[in-house]
Amino acid sequence: MVPPIDSENAAKLDAARTLQSTLENTRLHIVDYREQFDSQRHTLHTDPNAHLNSSTGPADPAIITANLASQIAFLRKLKVQYLEQKAKDQYIKTIVSDDAPNIMADDNETLRLANVEKKEALRVAKGRLAEKDDDIRKFAPLVEQDYIKARTLTHEAASLSSKILDARLRLTRLRQAHPPPRLTVPAAHVQLDAQVAEMQTLDDSLQALNAQVEHVKDAVKGGARELERLRVERADAEKCVRAGREEVEDGRVVGLYDWFTAALALHRALLSLETFHSASENELHLTYALPPLAAPGAPKQVRIVLLFVPNTRQLADAQVEGVAEDVGDVVGAHVQANDVPGLIAAILARARAEQEGRQAGG
Repeated sequence: MVPPIDSENAAKLDAARTLQSTLENTRLHIVDYREQFDSQRHTLHTDPNAHLNSSTGPADPAIITANLASQIAFLRKLKVQYLEQKAKDQYIKTIVSDDAPNIMADDNETLRLANVEKKEALRVAKGRLAEKDDDIRKFAPLVEQDYIKARTLTHEAASLSSKILDARLRLTRLRQAHPPPRLTVPAAHVQLDAQVAEMQTLDDSLQALNAQVEHVKDAVKGGARELERLRVERADAEKCVRAGREEVEDGRVVGLYDWFTAALALHRALLSLETFHSASENELHLTYALPPLAAPGAPKQVRIVLLFVPNTRQLADAQVEGVAEDVGDVVGAHVQANDVPGLIAAILARARAEQEGRQAGG
């Protein structure tokens, strides 16, 4: 239900409506004068001599002033002539009349005093007229401003009244569309705080997911590179197989080659062998990539160079890179025993132990 307006606002609203109706129903003289002036000006545009033939209605003030000055001068001349003729007529009648009136000095004094009184009354009337004219000229702009202001305020009051009614109608519709219980300001603040906390939690989860996505992308890129390398190796192996089929007539060679390739791949996967190549007839380079045990990180690189006695399978020496400990005793013992697999296993065991110690200490 819409709450009622208090008595003061209701009284102001009723007063504004009363003033608006009064201004709309009252026919002000200033409005009539403006309309008469506009019509007269239109008549003067069509007939410049219309103001000479019409004694009513407004006209150009400059033309009216000039006409008034000429008419006053003419009336003054006419008055003088009238007084002269009247005096002559009275003088002649007095001379030729049998019973001439007896005019004494007292009669002339009485007439002079009467003329002085009339002149004084005329002067006072002219002063009042001039004062009234000055007041009209002074207050006419103020009256027009007040009229324009009142009209503007009435229009504004009408517009505000319409807006108030529209606002009440919208408020009523909103209350009908959203029945109780409605969301209060404290409840809204509590809900906002809960949403902020939830958004912070979701933001943390998003950051963790982004980090995980980046890690997966890196893993995918590494897998793609490994896949490309394997494709190249497979293409080279297929070329070798095709060449071997053309050169060797025995059909068991292909099976043995496949078995050897699979065994070599298994050996590389078990021992983390990354690359191997023969630098010369008696020199073999092996590179191992030991993966991290727990935390994600870069694999540990271990490089072993095996040197053999020329034209024999006797191990002569071994060089190790990537292991911090001194493995000279291990190399010497296995070289003396000519145990290549044992040497590689011992070096890799030392490297893994060193990697575990670093991860435990870090």
